[in-house]
Amino acid sequence: MTTTHNRVAIITGGSGGIGRAAAERLAADGLAVVVHYAGGRDRADETVAGIVSSGGRAIAAGGDVADETAMAALFDLAEDEFGGVDVLVHAAGIMPLSPIAQLDLEVFDQVQRTNVRGTFVVDQLAAQRMREGGAIINVSTSVTRLQIPDYGAYAASKGAVEAITMILARELKGRDITVNAVAPGPTATPLFFEGKTQEQIDGIASANPMERLGTPDDIAEVVAFLAGPARWINGQTLYANGGAA
Repeated sequence: MTTTHNRVAIITGGSGGIGRAAAERLAADGLAVVVHYAGGRDRADETVAGIVSSGGRAIAAGGDVADETAMAALFDLAEDEFGGVDVLVHAAGIMPLSPIAQLDLEVFDQVQRTNVRGTFVVDQLAAQRMREGGAIINVSTSVTRLQIPDYGAYAASKGAVEAITMILARELKGRDITVNAVAPGPTATPLFFEGKTQEQIDGIASANPMERLGTPDDIAEVVAFLAGPARWINGQTLYANGGAA
């Protein structure tokens, strides 16, 4: 394995929330990071600027995660700027909420395109181009266990993410590349707060034994573990939810 300070990470959805925290944490650990964004260029630039001002190495790059050409260009950029790819943190995703009976099927298709096809595209590229000793870390959700109403389309997409994760880990036998998923519980990100009342937020926060929401930094801690020392954890989904399930 290359040393920590020669390692390179791509973080999809790195402009905010869990992705941003993961980018900042991996940069603090000495990795060069490519901060991917779908629509938040300003936020991605802010993330990069913060990392660089702290002495880290980072660049921003945009693109649709479900577009294989755009994502191939993302990997090209990582290789051209930093020499290769050692870690993929796939945090990009969308989460529109609705009861199954009322969900517009076009919205359902959008969720599956971004969350399932997007995962397949970036994981496929990582499998083809990642250096030996690498780590692929997908982001799932604890809702696959919690079965919370209104999360049907999102949970279905993340169930697929976990299946892709487990199968790819076995397909990469002999490559010394780990493939795992992190399944956060309710986490204090803009994606989580959107459309919820304070009463709903308080109820969700009190549902786990820690009696609080997770933070992006809580999840970034797990990501850093899987990206670095956790070489004997492979083909697993780690639930990071304060004991909610």
